[in-house]
Order: sequence, then structure tokens, then C-alpha cells
Amino acid sequence: MQKTKLDRFIQKYNLNGNVNSVKWTSKDDTLATTFVTSDKSLMGSVKVDNVQFDEGDVGVYTTDLLQKLLGVLGDDVTLNVSKFGDKAVSLKVKNGTVSVDYTLSDLSVIPDPPTLKRVPEFQTKIKIDSHFIETFIKGKSALSDAETFTLITGDETQVVIGYASTNTNRVNIPVETTTNELTDNISFNANLFRDVLSANKECTSAVLEVSNDGLLRVNFKVDDYDSTYYLVATQGVD
Repeated sequence: MQKTKLDRFIQKYNLNGNVNSVKWTSKDDTLATTFVTSDKSLMGSVKVDNVQFDEGDVGVYTTDLLQKLLGVLGDDVTLNVSKFGDKAVSLKVKNGTVSVDYTLSDLSVIPDPPTLKRVPEFQTKIKIDSHFIETFIKGKSALSDAETFTLITGDETQVVIGYASTNTNRVNIPVETTTNELTDNISFNANLFRDVLSANKECTSAVLEVSNDGLLRVNFKVDDYDSTYYLVATQGVD
């Protein structure tokens, strides 16, 4: 398989280092994982089809180290899981005559992401395209100290990076909504959302859904990948 395919899978859950410990599940040539950030403000799932990988569950405790080991290899790789009894203990990734061995973790030490017992109604739906993704990433880079972005509705709906009730430096991005029942301004973590967009920037069309209960959901489908993220609203911005 192409190493870039595995790299993209990892990037979509690792989110620039925000998620390091996960369980990979392989079945019917599909590799999948669910995850949550350490502060519990973002959770999600990623799956990729057409991946040749031993069926079952493996524990990846240090994704950052695995990424470094993969960086040693060329692009055409084979993956093999070594087991002790029925327990997966190591992952061998090989490219030609060069290979790396990564020690897998016991599944019991991998944190289980919480299950959404009740998914709220998402009253507002916003179209996302390549221009929005690029603009948000550039806007967050320009305002590196901005911790939040805010959805504001009025004459037009905007995503505002660095919004506050006082005069501030900010980036205002007009967006197109298919439905809009936003009852009040609502803010989310701008750093995490930037990392989500960066990990899925090859996607040209997606829908950002927002609940007045304080939850954001966005799903990206591109090539063999299907990624969904839930982001919890932050406290109100002054």
C-alpha cells in the first residue's frame, strides 16, 4: 500500500498532535478509529477503505512516534502485525529491505471516547468549500493568539476569528447557510477547528452543522476517507 494513505489516516485523527493514543480497528479492508482530545472538547471518528491490514484491534499509544518511524520509509510499504497468542504486540512496516518495528499498546490503556447518548438537533447548516478552508487556516495563522471563532448571524451569517464585544483584531468570513436557526452567537475552539480543516483540506465540499445546544459537527468524505468531528462550544466570548 502507499504510505501516504496511512499518513493521511493518521493525520485526520492525530490533528497536529492533539490526539496521540487510539485503537485501530481493521475489518473487511477498512481501517477505522474513534478518538477524543485530552480536554474532551473534541471527539470524532475516521475510517479509510481499501487498506490491506490484519483484521482485529491494535493499540497505538504514541502516534507521534509511529509517524516518525514511518518517515524513515519510502512510499510503497507493507504492514504486518505480530501477535503473542491473540494479543497484538508489534507492527512491522516494510519498504524494500528497510523496515521499522513499532511496539503496540495494551488496549486497556487506550482511553475510550465517550458515546454521544443523544445527538442534538442541528438547526444551522453551513456550506464549506476549499475557499472557506483556506481562508480560515490563513486567518487563524494571522491571528495566532485568537483562541476562539464565533458564528454570528444577522444580515448575513459570518464565521469570525477573534470575535469579542469590544474592538478587536478579527477575521470575518461570510458563509452560505442551507438552514439557519441560530438563536445567539456561539463560539468554538479555533485552534482545534483549524487542525480539523488542515487535516481535511483536500475536501472540496462539506457541511458544518451547529446546534443551539452548543455542539458542532462536520463530516468530510473524500477519496476512500470518511471523517466526522464533534466540537463542544466554549464559554461565551466577552
